[in-house]
Amino acid sequence: MTLQQEKIRAARLSIASNSLLILFKLIVGLSIGAVSILSEAIHSAVDLVAAIIALFSVRTSSVPADTRHPFGHGKVENISGVVEALLIFLAAGWIIYEAVERILHPRPLGYLAWGIAVMLISAAANYAVSAWLFRIGQAADSIALKADAWHLRTDVYTSAGVMAGLAAIWLGRRFAPDLDLHWLDPAVAIAVALLIIRAAWHLTLQSARDLLDVQLPPEEEAWIRQLIIDHRPIIHGFHRLRTRKAGNFRFVEFHMKVDPDMSVQESHRITEELARAIEGHFPSASVTIHTEPCDGDCVGNCLTGCLLTEEKRRNIMAGKKIAS
Repeated sequence: MTLQQEKIRAARLSIASNSLLILFKLIVGLSIGAVSILSEAIHSAVDLVAAIIALFSVRTSSVPADTRHPFGHGKVENISGVVEALLIFLAAGWIIYEAVERILHPRPLGYLAWGIAVMLISAAANYAVSAWLFRIGQAADSIALKADAWHLRTDVYTSAGVMAGLAAIWLGRRFAPDLDLHWLDPAVAIAVALLIIRAAWHLTLQSARDLLDVQLPPEEEAWIRQLIIDHRPIIHGFHRLRTRKAGNFRFVEFHMKVDPDMSVQESHRITEELARAIEGHFPSASVTIHTEPCDGDCVGNCLTGCLLTEEKRRNIMAGKKIAS
């Protein structure tokens, strides 16, 4: 099975698991009147929408570049991440509204054991599915699958919180019947909403940064710089290193300085060697290298990536004067 097929399979599993959990949570939440469980049903509904968007994006982002989209379709995954984050914000707002209403107008809860059971099942199922999504998302460098995984992992924690709140109410009824703990249900729902908002904020930042063509992480750019430096003295220097990312696709471009007497064939061989090394380290990378003659006159942009020793620079400058 290819990595792309694994991505699609993971997205489909997320859709199936969320659909079942929504059904269970709605049935139990409406039966016992627990707003925290209903808030979890809404949370799972958002996760379902996110999983559908993730499935669409992983399919679309893998479509090869064409005449209308010469840089490919990788940013579809980033757009889907932003859309998912907006949906999460809306869901969190609805949960808080319903929880406040329940605090102002409390209602008794029934069949708490059912609520505890469905939250336990939800936490276990979402933990298993999110672990798989994280693994495939990391292997494929898919922000859509990672976003979907974070949705489900957040659901694990919120389900555990709801379960703890319902368990506290159930224990209170048995051992302290005069103690009113029904406020725990909407309080936990509000805590769930705040956790959802936090996850949505981080997802927005992660998705939007690549839409704005932010450079690759420092450690990735450092690896590229070191690769170029390791090719001295054949490469005299480099400058205008620019990087960006779209989905799981990386784009790298820079100017490379070489001996002005180097043949076109040799300079092409070096650029091919560098491009293959970068593409081998970063799958789905597109590399553009512009070759320039080095005259030893290190000024402007050349200073930032000059790899010449002082002696080598003086020799090049001396040869330049003799030639003139």
